[in-house]
This record gives sequence, C-alpha cells and structure tokens, in this order.
Amino acid sequence: MPTAKEVVRFLKKKGFIEKRQKGSHLVLENPGTGFRTVVPMHSGDLPKGLFLKILKDAGFNLKDYLEK
Repeated sequence: MPTAKEVVRFLKKKGFIEKRQKGSHLVLENPGTGFRTVVPMHSGDLPKGLFLKILKDAGFNLKDYLEK
C-alpha cells in the first residue's frame, strides 16, 4: 500500500488542493468536481481499507491510482 505522501501527490496531480489541516489530518478538495477527502499524514503505509476509502471519496478507484 502507498504512504500518505504518495496518495497526496497523486491527488494533487489530479487537481486537488490542500484546503486545511487539523493535527495530522489533511483535508484536500477538488474545486472542479467538488470532491473532498481527508488523508491522515502518518508515517508508514496506509491501511488498505483506508486507502481505498480515500480514493472513493476523491472519485477514483484502484485502477485509476495504478494507471497514474
């Protein structure tokens, strides 16, 4: 599974911007689509379920991420 930084990098390439951060939780939003997601900025890999939930909230699936 990817790290939080890798997921944020992918989301930024897809048009997401950092909206705000509270503690270790970074809120990203895509102004064009209105999608919003929260990424916990912890070290190490994200758990699989959380990673897939972040992608779903952002309007993507695993295939979209793997194709980058």
